[in-house]
Amino acid sequence: MKKSSLTALAREQLKIAGQASSGRSARTVYGGHEHVLRQTLIALVAGHGLDEHNSPGEATVHVLHGRVRLATADAAWEGSPGDLLIVPAARHTLEAIEDSAVLLTVGAHR
Repeated sequence: MKKSSLTALAREQLKIAGQASSGRSARTVYGGHEHVLRQTLIALVAGHGLDEHNSPGEATVHVLHGRVRLATADAAWEGSPGDLLIVPAARHTLEAIEDSAVLLTVGAHR
């Protein structure tokens, strides 16, 4: 069994994101190509985010710290700590309203 502190990892990644010109940082917490499940902690500095991109398939965004906006061309959802956002099947963006850390969980198709 392996144990990770998402709180500590979020702090670490937010520090890295704050020093990055992109205003973001990410680290895989669990999974990868050999697993069906992949979990990635993403840290975003306020005002930065992920540009519009295709949906990775079945996925969720669990907000750990801060506030984020997940948006498609037709709708937007805001999330704060403890919120679980279902990633839409459409192209979408993710923007940090405040310095934020989220846990992205994606189920890969085999």
